[in-house]
Amino acid sequence: MNRRCFLKVGGSVLVGALFAGGAGHHLWKMVTRPEELFFDHEEMKRAEAKQAMEGYVSPYRLTYGFEMPDAIQAMDVMEDGVLVLCTSNNIWLYGLDGSLKHNFPVRSDVRDLAIYGHHIYLLYPSRIEVYDTAGEQTRAWRACSEDADYCFMTVFEQGVYVTDASAKNVCHYDLEGSLKGFIQSPSGFIVPSYSFGITHLGSDVFCSNPGRHCVEQYTADGEFVRSFGESGTGAGAFSGCCNPVRLATTATGELLTSEKGIPRISCYSTEGKFRSILLDSKALGGGHAAYDMRVYDDKLVVAGGKKVSVFQYDERRAEGTLCGRCDVDCPMKVYA
Repeated sequence: MNRRCFLKVGGSVLVGALFAGGAGHHLWKMVTRPEELFFDHEEMKRAEAKQAMEGYVSPYRLTYGFEMPDAIQAMDVMEDGVLVLCTSNNIWLYGLDGSLKHNFPVRSDVRDLAIYGHHIYLLYPSRIEVYDTAGEQTRAWRACSEDADYCFMTVFEQGVYVTDASAKNVCHYDLEGSLKGFIQSPSGFIVPSYSFGITHLGSDVFCSNPGRHCVEQYTADGEFVRSFGESGTGAGAFSGCCNPVRLATTATGELLTSEKGIPRISCYSTEGKFRSILLDSKALGGGHAAYDMRVYDDKLVVAGGKKVSVFQYDERRAEGTLCGRCDVDCPMKVYA
């Protein structure tokens, strides 16, 4: 089994299963019930019951949504509000109201996508391709290593930053594809599964260190700034084997995290201060997979399964919640 296949079935867990003589049982769980392998099932049920008893109310309400013809693999939002979605073999450009603007075919194994200017960057396990909005490929390049197993990406003026589950680092390319260097965690990235999220804010890069249940901040040149996070199922903590999965930012510099196991989207300051849970599992639609999310204007755009959902802040729902009491001048706090 090569390293890429090894990671796809949960490398570190597989090793333990082999030593314990139960590899077949564990491998089946990975395919059919990953939440029972990567999360304490009883702990999850207790956490969900506690949340229900506490009467959590999301400060955001669903305003509208639409379904795609196939499962959504990745998404981003352009500056003009055009939503770019990837499903198997296709890129779709939609208005946030669900109106289709354009689509074009691509390869089927896209891991992530990112928008910079009017270009769509597509991330594959060992390749990056760049398209214009008409669907014309403008450039492409291979990963710097044959063993690369890319997870997520972020793109901004300083370049293209890609998390690699195989090398357990962040690869930094310039916008044309030349390798600039690597980001190595001072404590070491632990990546038990494809939960290696990344985003940027200003000129800094934020990425998850999922096996350590934290988020780490770096300068564009890869200098470590700080980390925050702790293990747990409570608000402000990260649960299971590997969380958070996905990261996003707001215009005022807040950091959003998306978790799997008990899916939820939470808000933190970039210094790591917990603000609030924005959407819990019930509001998101349940399941165990992490939901992708982006902030556009006063909207929180969420993708999971085949569905795109648009949420907006609701003053009445937020009354008495941590989000409602937060004094940050948040651009999303516009009554919907």
